[in-house]
Amino acid sequence: MASDKIVTFTDSNFDADVLKANTPVLVDFWAEWCGPCRALGPTIDALAAEYAGRVRVGKLNVDENQQTTINFQVRGIPAVMLFKGGRVVDQIVGVADKADFKRMIDKHLA
Repeated sequence: MASDKIVTFTDSNFDADVLKANTPVLVDFWAEWCGPCRALGPTIDALAAEYAGRVRVGKLNVDENQQTTINFQVRGIPAVMLFKGGRVVDQIVGVADKADFKRMIDKHLA
């Protein structure tokens, strides 16, 4: 991963690092073989840098972490979900512009 601000989420740390987090958490559900997921990578990196200290940003590899993928009914990737207070408050499935992600995050930061 290109940014040191990106956290790697797994089945084993998801509950503690995402669901019990004190700040909103943006999770990018992705896979190595997924071209659109790789295309979205720089946008996720930019969001991690821009929202550092306010929103935790990370990635979860769906091939390596199937239980979490199933639990959140991820059927298409890339799927980017915003968690707040232990639940999904918003999501975007597929590739979107950075501005779309910023709007999604900003409306939940107030």
